[in-house]
Amino acid sequence: MGRLKEVFKENSYYKLFLTSLLVTGLGYGIYKGVIDNYMAEIVGMGEFDRGLAEFFREIPGLLLIFILAALYTFSAQKLYKLGAIIMLVGMGMLSIVSPTKLLVTIAVCIYSLGEHIQLGMKNTLSLEYAKENQGGQALGYQNALYQIGTLFGYVVIIISFSILIASKPYKLFFLIAAVIMAVGTFYSFRIHGNSETDKSKNRFYFRKKFTKYYMLEVFYGARKQVFFTFGPYVLILFYGASASVISLLFAVSAICCFFLAPVVGKIIDRLGYKVVMISDTLILVVVCFFYGFAHHIFPKDIAFIVCCINYILDSVISLASMASNVYVQDISDNKDEVKATISTGISVNHLITILIALFGGYIWQKLGIEMLFIISAILGLCNSAYAATIKTNRN
Repeated sequence: MGRLKEVFKENSYYKLFLTSLLVTGLGYGIYKGVIDNYMAEIVGMGEFDRGLAEFFREIPGLLLIFILAALYTFSAQKLYKLGAIIMLVGMGMLSIVSPTKLLVTIAVCIYSLGEHIQLGMKNTLSLEYAKENQGGQALGYQNALYQIGTLFGYVVIIISFSILIASKPYKLFFLIAAVIMAVGTFYSFRIHGNSETDKSKNRFYFRKKFTKYYMLEVFYGARKQVFFTFGPYVLILFYGASASVISLLFAVSAICCFFLAPVVGKIIDRLGYKVVMISDTLILVVVCFFYGFAHHIFPKDIAFIVCCINYILDSVISLASMASNVYVQDISDNKDEVKATISTGISVNHLITILIALFGGYIWQKLGIEMLFIISAILGLCNSAYAATIKTNRN
């Protein structure tokens, strides 16, 4: 806590803000730890159904720029609170609605809407409450506390489902997550003030010099969505992974990323963003190959372990996406242009992810998981080839 006082303004609401993030992260960890298994085992969503549900879940992210524009009179604090309420409603719905594909998808979409509304406000409030020249560290603490909360949520599921082997009380854990998020909402409503939102997030910002960045976001968004949506689902449907195993996998990935993120950042600074953007997607080809074909090469139990290792590797190499942000910073004229361009990149990213979610499930259903991950590998190679055309000062 003493270190936080050096980063945040003493007379701000940073303690309430960070507490709400920690608590909300705990609720999210519990939700994330069981949602894929719930959809597969209870709701009965197959490959195509899961992709369709993800398509609708990502739509709020695509429309966020218009939602924030419509709510331009709201302060960052009000938007943060609104997001908390909507998330709570979505989680509450999951705990009570019948496990039908339609109702569960609606509940997940409502939760996603609140989550996306809060997304930008977290950064805005962190920077508002930070002392001068401490914005970077404030953002770091914000992200770290949320990740710690999420990690504890995974641990709750790992322990609980290891004990409750016979029964699968998914709705009970959605209810627990809703109660926890209600506590997070309570803390968020004690935050006052009228901080302005980041106006650069309320509009698209296109300039010709950022064309390569937008294309890189397209390739990255496509390959990211394959693993985010279908990676865990392969382990559940094809290998029969339980909720405790999936949560353990998420937890290990989170821990690895927590410790390796600074290392990847140093590599980007030392070798340059171009080298990292090319090499990380070449590694991805190997990851995709084993994820799609492990069951042809190894016995099923060994193939499962190989896939789990490759899922963690994908999470780690995804950290290299930071390189594209450094690229934007390198060619931008000022800080406002950096923020506006990255904001537009996020929207471009969401545009392609919803399409991959929609068609990915169909490809898996009709052509098999092998073809799904072959396509992901091809997208990775396209990303590397495109990144190779970038001119830098190191060329």
